[in-house]
Amino acid sequence: MAKKIKKKTKIKFIPILIFLLLIVIVFFLVVWLMKVKIKNIYIYNNSIVSDQEIIELANLENYPSFLKTSAKEVEDKIENNPYIKNVKVKRGFLAVFNIYITEYDLLFINSNTNKIVVDQDTEVPMTKEVSLPILVNYVPDTVFPKFIEKMKKVNKEVLDKISHIEYQPNDYDKERFLLYMNDGNSVYVTITRFELINKYNEIYPTLEGKKGILYLDSGNHFEIKG
Repeated sequence: MAKKIKKKTKIKFIPILIFLLLIVIVFFLVVWLMKVKIKNIYIYNNSIVSDQEIIELANLENYPSFLKTSAKEVEDKIENNPYIKNVKVKRGFLAVFNIYITEYDLLFINSNTNKIVVDQDTEVPMTKEVSLPILVNYVPDTVFPKFIEKMKKVNKEVLDKISHIEYQPNDYDKERFLLYMNDGNSVYVTITRFELINKYNEIYPTLEGKKGILYLDSGNHFEIKG
């Protein structure tokens, strides 16, 4: 009767050692990566809120761990600022944080609420000093949304020249406004002709330094003061 020969199973120690070594290497690599701090923070497209304010809002002033810092949490914290509409955080090579900011377009100060009207038909609190036109009186609800839409289309260089805005309807037009300019002139406009205010920089040189009232609501004539 033939004898059964039992094969001896040899344990391969070298592959096991290599596997364990890889686990140890990966473990220490992860530990090391967790300790790597954010090296640089780049902030884009902000003009109202400063870089330092954004860094403090996000609690990044001490440059915390690059991997442990949640991009979503950073976005949420920054968006708490009333002047910021949207934030996108992207991680970059060599522990870099890129923060892309979208701020609200600030249109005017509503003196009735002491808040700033922005580009989405909403108002934000005045938490910092800004230079904007001031709406000095009440505008009816039927006119106010149209007025905001027109203000959105005013060029920035012209917007900066408007000091105060007064709702001033007459018997012919219930959507009429008087704009007080920083240079001492006043301009009448209506909702239907509001875009003509963007031509103010072209019209101003033709006034030859005279001060008065520019009627853009009906025709285009200039009445000299005094």
